[in-house]
Amino acid sequence: MSDSHQKLTQNAAPEMHSAAIEADPLFAEPYIDIDEQREEPVRHRYIHGGFTGTETRFSYYFPPTDQYEGRFFQHITPIPDSENLASRMPAGEYNKIGFSMDSGAYFVETNGGGSLDFSTPGGTRADPTITAYRANAAAARYSRAVAKAIYETDKRPYGYAYGGSGGGYRTIGSIENTTGVWDGVVPYVIGSTMAIPNMFSVRMHAMRILRDKFPQIVDAVEPGGSGNPYAGLTEEEAAALREVTQMGFPPPSWFGHKNMGVHGFAALYQGVVAADPGYFTDFWTRPGYLGFDDPDSFEGYRVQFETTVAGPVTAAEAARLHIYTNPWDDKARGGVDTAFRVPTGADGEKIVGFRLVGTPPEVDFLGGDLAILSGDAAGKTLPLARIADDVVVLGIADAAAVKRLQAGDKVRVDNSNFLAAQTYHRHQVPGPDFPVWDQFRSADGQPIYPQRPTLIGPLFVQATSGSQMTGQFEGKMIVVASLWDREAMPWQADWYRQRVAGHFGDRADDHFRLYYTDHALHGDEPALEDQTRVVSYQGVLQQTLRDLAAWVEKGVEAPASTHYDIIDGQVVVPDSAAEREGIQPVVAIAVNGGKRIEVNAGEPVQFTGTITVPPGTGSVIRAEWDFDGTGNFAHSSPIVTGERSVTLSTSHNFDTPGTYFPALRGISQRRGDPDTLYARIWNLDRVRVVVQ
Repeated sequence: MSDSHQKLTQNAAPEMHSAAIEADPLFAEPYIDIDEQREEPVRHRYIHGGFTGTETRFSYYFPPTDQYEGRFFQHITPIPDSENLASRMPAGEYNKIGFSMDSGAYFVETNGGGSLDFSTPGGTRADPTITAYRANAAAARYSRAVAKAIYETDKRPYGYAYGGSGGGYRTIGSIENTTGVWDGVVPYVIGSTMAIPNMFSVRMHAMRILRDKFPQIVDAVEPGGSGNPYAGLTEEEAAALREVTQMGFPPPSWFGHKNMGVHGFAALYQGVVAADPGYFTDFWTRPGYLGFDDPDSFEGYRVQFETTVAGPVTAAEAARLHIYTNPWDDKARGGVDTAFRVPTGADGEKIVGFRLVGTPPEVDFLGGDLAILSGDAAGKTLPLARIADDVVVLGIADAAAVKRLQAGDKVRVDNSNFLAAQTYHRHQVPGPDFPVWDQFRSADGQPIYPQRPTLIGPLFVQATSGSQMTGQFEGKMIVVASLWDREAMPWQADWYRQRVAGHFGDRADDHFRLYYTDHALHGDEPALEDQTRVVSYQGVLQQTLRDLAAWVEKGVEAPASTHYDIIDGQVVVPDSAAEREGIQPVVAIAVNGGKRIEVNAGEPVQFTGTITVPPGTGSVIRAEWDFDGTGNFAHSSPIVTGERSVTLSTSHNFDTPGTYFPALRGISQRRGDPDTLYARIWNLDRVRVVVQ
């Protein structure tokens, strides 16, 4: 492409093929309003547009002709978001534009069809199918017409969609509800039809009961620990830990207990209350519900505080006060999140909370409500994310109600519903295809707790993705899941694999793979929560997209799925790379032959390690050591090019007494390229060194 390329404008845009118009007449009139050459993060042609009469907007990023190999990658966000996200990402290994072009693909992203209403199940709009899959499908279809015009070819580009978390639901719904749009998809860190809100509720219950015991639980499951996280727990505490573990929460992931917060439940909470309002009364008033059966267990947690509003708190004021306002997590630091705020104050200011007259009683507050008792907004309820002295921080709130709440209005801070939500999963027992709920069944298979009239999880999934995750689709799919995922419990990827197997039977391997990533969490953002404990799955995701393309276009079979067992809700993988398979290297480190050693200060400590890549998935390109727990991995060992398995040894002196967790991190790459930014696959292992 050159700077003098013929611009595609509103008046000279490629026409939508008649078949595409027939597929979805709502998107029959595409337009292009930006067509320009860009140099960052890499040289490409940027095209922006939408569809007349809709809120749908798209961005296309086309590589130079000599880089284009006849395909596109399309990222599907967890919820409808900006169509310009990729252009805002810094250059580097996480940049979707750079990766796509390095893979011979142009990149597609959309705004998903427009914003959602979080007060309804799944954030539904008047027609939820638009945000579930139709907007993304329309943009994918039209991108082919644009690509043909740009590259002056009649050849149909192959297309591959990928999305994680809520985007995983939407990716699955997209391929299950369409034909001929995408040739393959990569949903990652996915849930099941019963994930919402149950994977969050059980975690929040454990967070409340175990809040003071997490340090000892984490120590027990760390390398060189006792291996018994139940030691020293009361009966109530042990029951809560057992409940959440059998529901699939990976015990090592509790290391993030201080900051994990309620995550996606912030967006789901209002929809849960709307879907089953009677539950939140029954919880406190009817036998069989924890709030009625054991109200004393909520002593010191429940707050019902009536007062008046002193005034709004803007984002700028919250920043000055070091009040953290992100509704998703609970970082123990100052900072303001305004991504889901709309201007609700004077001069376009974003109101993130309210100052009260008086300070609510101090409780362990994971979330709650601000019930408005008087004034123009009387009768409305605003979700709360946290309390900071006399300031209540809003969750994802109705902007109209926020604007109407004024100083002097009477309000009640109340977390009764939020507390009730924490055991909602006990009253949502599904069928036998969800064995993690067996703990809530009696010997005769009947639920031991009263059941709600409706399983609401499938309602949310249908609204989000337009699908019930049937496993019925055309094309090929590779699911990427994380073994330390604390939001989408890892067993859920296997649950969907079983749906696929039920549909395809003995042909399932012709259409489906599942890769688990060890030591990886839920998010795909560049910043890792703890570099000494976890790795990014970004390289796995990138290589999976490339494997998918080769599988579809050239018939090159994707590497075998990860081998695993599911035991009491936990996904357990073999220790060796040859047995585990998948595409992630296996890393093992030992200190004096074990996982723990006690030494005197200044005494040299010997470490040995191995990094092994599963057969046919590349070679080791880097080995890095972190001895002091900073996550810098400042020491590296030389690697022989092209080796699938390497054995390493080194020593280190610890001069200061304390407990250390040295780590070995290994990186593999399919082509054995140590210089590329992309498809670098990580894993690590740790040991414990106690220095006296």
